[in-house]
Amino acid sequence: MAAIYDSIGVGYDTNRRADPAIAGQLAEALGAPGGAFLDLACGSGNYTAALAGLGYDLTGLDLSSRMLMAARAKPGDVNWVLAAVERLPFENLTFQGALCTLAIHHFHDMAAAFRECRRVLRPRGCFTLFTGEAGQMRDYWLNAYFPIAMARSIARMPKRAEIERCLRGAGFGKISFTPYWVSGDLQDHFLYSGKNDPEFYLDDAVRASISTFAQHGDPREIRNGVARLRVDLKNGQFETTRRAYHSGLGDYMFVSAIAS
Repeated sequence: MAAIYDSIGVGYDTNRRADPAIAGQLAEALGAPGGAFLDLACGSGNYTAALAGLGYDLTGLDLSSRMLMAARAKPGDVNWVLAAVERLPFENLTFQGALCTLAIHHFHDMAAAFRECRRVLRPRGCFTLFTGEAGQMRDYWLNAYFPIAMARSIARMPKRAEIERCLRGAGFGKISFTPYWVSGDLQDHFLYSGKNDPEFYLDDAVRASISTFAQHGDPREIRNGVARLRVDLKNGQFETTRRAYHSGLGDYMFVSAIAS
C-alpha cells in the first residue's frame, strides 16, 4: 500500500479533497465529538482534517510517508502516525471511534486490521467505513473502456460478505450497510466520481491520482480506452454504453459496526 501511494501521492490533493456530504455521514455514524478518534489509512488526511474541523479529536494513521507529509501540511490539530493498520501502535481501548475511507482494498490483511481496530476501540465504539465492494464495481461503465484495469481492481476489492465476516470475526456487531450513489456535486475525485462526467477520465492527471489506473492499468489499454471514450463522447455512442450499466447496489457504501 505504501509503495503505490508514495508514487501517486505526488499531486494527489490536486484532485482529491473531502466531500462535505461524505464527511457529514461519517460524522453522523461516529456520533458527537468526545474522546479520541482514529482514522485508519488516512492517506493525505482529507477526511481526517474535515472531521477535525467539526470538533473531533483525531489521530490519522497511514503507511505512506509521502501521504502523511501532505497531511501534516493541512490546518488543524491532528496527531499523524506512520504505521501499518495490521499493527497499530496504540494501547487497548484507546479510542472512542474509528473510520476508514476508500482504503480497505489496499490492506494486506483486512481481518488483522479489523482485529487491531477492535482492540484499540472502547466497547460500543463505532467503526465506520466508506468503501466500494466487488459487486458494485462490476456495474461501473468504466468496465467497457478499461476492462483489464477494472478486473484487476475488482479482484483486490473485498466482497460485502467478506467485509461483514471480518468485522464479526474481529468482535464487531450491529453491522449495517448503506448504499451511496455518486452525485453530480461530488467534490472528492475517486474512481467512479466521474460516473456522470465521463470527460473526467480524459485527464492524465486525474487518472494518475486513482489507484485503479495508476496501479492496475495496462498503459496500452488505458491509451486505447481513453481514445475510444473520446470518440464515443463525440459521436453519441457513450450514452448507449452508459445505459447498459446500472446497479441497484449503489456505487459505494457506508458500513457501520459497533465494538462488542
